[in-house]
Amino acid sequence: MTRSPFLPRFVQVSEPTTQDGTGSLFEGYRLGGAWDEMLADAEHPRTPYRAVFHTLRAMQAATLRERADILARSYLDQGVTFDYAGEERPFPLDAVPRVLSAHEWQVIESGVVQRVTALESFLDDIYSREGEIPRAVHEGIVPWRLIASSKHYHRAVMGIRPANGVRVHVSGVDLIRDEVGTFRVLEDNVRVPSGVSYVIANRRAMANVFPEAFATMRIRPVNDYPRMLLSGLRAAAPDGASDPTVVVLTPGVFNSAYFEHALLARMMGVELVEGRDLVCVGGQVRMRTTTGDQPVDVIYRRVDDEFIDPVHFRGDSVLGVAGLTSAMRAGRVTVANAVGNGVADDKLLYSYLPDLIRFYLDEDPILPNVDTFRCAEPSALEHVLSHLDEMVVKPVDGSGGKGLVVGPVADGATLDRLRTTLAADPRGWIAQPVVQLSTVPTFIDGALAPRHVDLRPFAVNDGERVRVLPGGLTRVALPEGQLVVNSSQGGGSKDTWVLSDRRAVVPAQSSGHDNREVVVMSAPTASHEDSMRAQQQQQQQSTRRARAGEAGGVAC
Repeated sequence: MTRSPFLPRFVQVSEPTTQDGTGSLFEGYRLGGAWDEMLADAEHPRTPYRAVFHTLRAMQAATLRERADILARSYLDQGVTFDYAGEERPFPLDAVPRVLSAHEWQVIESGVVQRVTALESFLDDIYSREGEIPRAVHEGIVPWRLIASSKHYHRAVMGIRPANGVRVHVSGVDLIRDEVGTFRVLEDNVRVPSGVSYVIANRRAMANVFPEAFATMRIRPVNDYPRMLLSGLRAAAPDGASDPTVVVLTPGVFNSAYFEHALLARMMGVELVEGRDLVCVGGQVRMRTTTGDQPVDVIYRRVDDEFIDPVHFRGDSVLGVAGLTSAMRAGRVTVANAVGNGVADDKLLYSYLPDLIRFYLDEDPILPNVDTFRCAEPSALEHVLSHLDEMVVKPVDGSGGKGLVVGPVADGATLDRLRTTLAADPRGWIAQPVVQLSTVPTFIDGALAPRHVDLRPFAVNDGERVRVLPGGLTRVALPEGQLVVNSSQGGGSKDTWVLSDRRAVVPAQSSGHDNREVVVMSAPTASHEDSMRAQQQQQQQSTRRARAGEAGGVAC
């Protein structure tokens, strides 16, 4: 029987028993072919994880289970949920954090800023130069047919120039770490990226349950994000708006990311509105209130392009605002992120981004892509078809893990159907080799086991600089061997700790018996998070369920 690439040869971590004779949390922990974020080998933790490793090694399973139960109850009480197979469930938060050193974060941060800057240049190139050939097309960097054939390229917004030149106000760049520890970009999310609410909620929950960890280790905070976001949105207001009114536009309570929409609006201190709350009058967007209509300057929209304006897009949409595109063109309102950004989310365009970085910025990419075959190219298609059982094949406009086929675990009938599909629509697909995503110890059935993770850092562009939130959403595939980490596919998350470079977590010269830096994790009696459930239950509107793109990207 041929060994599956998802089942590498394991090295078992040898662990002593605790004083009462029970095995430690690491007993039976197996290192495989993937890069393990915590353990360099069977005996030695990596430097950023030393404090966490020593704490976990000395901890009983029952103790960690108690903390894990508190986390779960906290999320259930707060209504921190996501949509899974049509059912709202509490979002799984693992009790073991992911830890990144200051140096690792510096590489990630620089790479994300570079990538967002290049994407801004590309979107400006294709949308602002009305009647002209985009520079990147003229110079042969990207073929025009790729842009024009993208389902997210919208001619209705050609020529619209944002007030401060920003189209990608908020971005989420999905990263993975390969078998040798190199961070690689899996995909870009510059349309309506979601998940930052879980970053905030995860940190608050972990700080409540493990307060000593945050008192002992220099972990960079994430609570500044709402202020960062509001500042970026206000900076995008049309000229003349001295005190801009900002709103968050949601599809409604039945959207899978409604918790995030409500949380961000509440934390920014702005109104959460639906399409029915806004109206365009005389080229200006106004919000209906109990005291009369109020002008709106900036709309942070969480509604997809196709539903944003029934005049220019789907005529049957009740989620958007009729006439919104005309108000944008008149310069009376800013929509963030800009309509039409989805062309940059196209996975086929993703394969060209290293070249776009070199073209627009005259720099080499800091974060490499995952190797990608463009099925639209005949030679690449031929290679993919002959190696289909070794590839991960993805639709270029897919999200949330929907539509992808993992060749090594697909049956013959699935691969045969995929061959037919690729031959009929090569433009709609890319293929990538299977990458063993890095693993982090995860609390599964009373013990720690390696589970695959990805990372989505979030960035905000205010027109002056691109700021990256220190941390991000670490998504974890909970089933053993699973590489798809999306919440829509049953995945969970971890709190992501970025360490400050002002102090080492554990001095390199300290001995194994020096416990001064060991974090003693204990839990308070209760969480002080406000409940979101009551707010969600107050809304009664029945709306379309947003597409799975609100659930995040694909990690394979």
